[in-house]
Amino acid sequence: MASREKFNTGMPAEAGAKITHPPVSPEKSAGFKDKDMQAVIGWILRTGVFVSTAFVITGGIIFLVNHGHSQIDFASFNKVPDFISHIKGVIQGVIHLKGQAIIQFGIVLLIATPVFRVLFAGIGFLIEKDYLYTFISTLVLLIILISMISGHIG
Repeated sequence: MASREKFNTGMPAEAGAKITHPPVSPEKSAGFKDKDMQAVIGWILRTGVFVSTAFVITGGIIFLVNHGHSQIDFASFNKVPDFISHIKGVIQGVIHLKGQAIIQFGIVLLIATPVFRVLFAGIGFLIEKDYLYTFISTLVLLIILISMISGHIG
């Protein structure tokens, strides 16, 4: 006689039928999963964009409140203020609620968001013991770091 074992399909069981569940591998049932990593990466990207947008909008409002009435002189060119050309000046400007510094900080956060995504992906791959993708993520982070260090201002 044929076996009457069936996998649980969500349908009511036939009378007398034995219902079993599909086997679950131990490494998939516990710990960190691909879906978990994708959810966290999505959260990182969304949060980074929303937070940086909030900083840029807030800085724009503060800048317009403080400088919206100023007359613009198109005959002369005024370069970017020195205090927003380095990170220490940007942080000090944010603390003192300077609109341009807050906008600059929002842009820095927006640029840093995908870098955090790559960093987290590398950590996630390491937890999953996927060493090839851990190596690739580390390589991408090194390329970003070298590009930042060797960049020229001007």
